[in-house]
Amino acid sequence: MSEARSIRDQAFGVRVTYSPKVFIPLTMLCRDRCGYCTFAQPPARLESPYLSPAQVRALAVAGARVGCHEALFTLGEAPEDRYPVAAQWLADNGYGSTIDYVAAMAQLVLDETGLLPHANAGALPAEQLAQLRKVSPSQGAMVESLRGDLECHRGAPDKTPERRLATLEAAGELSIPFTTGILVGIGENRDDRIAALEAIAASHRRHGHVQEVIVQNFLPKAGTAMHAADPCPSDVYLDAIALARLILPADIHLQAPPNLSDDFGVLLDAGIDDWGGVSPVTADHVNPERPWPDLDILRTVTEAKGFTLAPRLTVHPEFARNDVKWIDEGLRFAVMDRSDAEGLARDDAGAVFVH
Repeated sequence: MSEARSIRDQAFGVRVTYSPKVFIPLTMLCRDRCGYCTFAQPPARLESPYLSPAQVRALAVAGARVGCHEALFTLGEAPEDRYPVAAQWLADNGYGSTIDYVAAMAQLVLDETGLLPHANAGALPAEQLAQLRKVSPSQGAMVESLRGDLECHRGAPDKTPERRLATLEAAGELSIPFTTGILVGIGENRDDRIAALEAIAASHRRHGHVQEVIVQNFLPKAGTAMHAADPCPSDVYLDAIALARLILPADIHLQAPPNLSDDFGVLLDAGIDDWGGVSPVTADHVNPERPWPDLDILRTVTEAKGFTLAPRLTVHPEFARNDVKWIDEGLRFAVMDRSDAEGLARDDAGAVFVH
């Protein structure tokens, strides 16, 4: 891990970043059935197939009031293809697809709160990525694994290696600042992890668009097909993080979520430089049993390892500062308005005031 730390230190110094965010679970319906997921729910368990515009606005306003900069839109993939109730809701409300609704709600959040959307909408074709580029400064989709025979993905047509890589490549061709990553401990082996990281690195070398790679550890969840599976061992997880830092180009930021490890300070020893999104107002709806650490604790742990903690935007500074290439013209003021001189997040709220 020492070599991974050295690469991190040379690239990013002593600064470790995080994104103060609000989590907007736009729909928990999903056409995929992943063996580890508790986010996706059947219609009978939900009051409505989608959050309403009023609910979206309320979440964004709550985040804006406490200094968040990011509105993370997380959702199931193409639920209208599986659930008639989702297709009917979209039709009744004048939307042709879930992605149309994501775009509309991202615009609403931008206009009414100034928060910068990050669309985490899964495996999308180029046309939908381009549609979201106009309202979301950055986007993301986890590669997870490029092993095609994983049992946990047997009921998930959107988790094929081909679909994940096609999305990653299309994002690069469209100059979208993109966040991706791998999931460790879902049945893959070390060679599989290396293959996935090498594929991400190759795409970035072609396009320069991968702003961040997340290395996330599997934890079993009650009520899922993998509820009895063993959690990802700590040594395997730390090895995967170090591998990522060694394999990926040095300009790609490396993230590990702090809420999925009891002793998250050791993740810094493996070479990460970012904690990802941390919300003071909303739960981690993908891992609801694992609350985010209090910001004071996050800062204390980070500083105890010799680093400084700095808030960032959903789009990393290298991309925010080169906005002509990476940011849609209609979003450049919104990004600039929340950026400080280094491209990190401003301490104040920017031009949009929430009433």
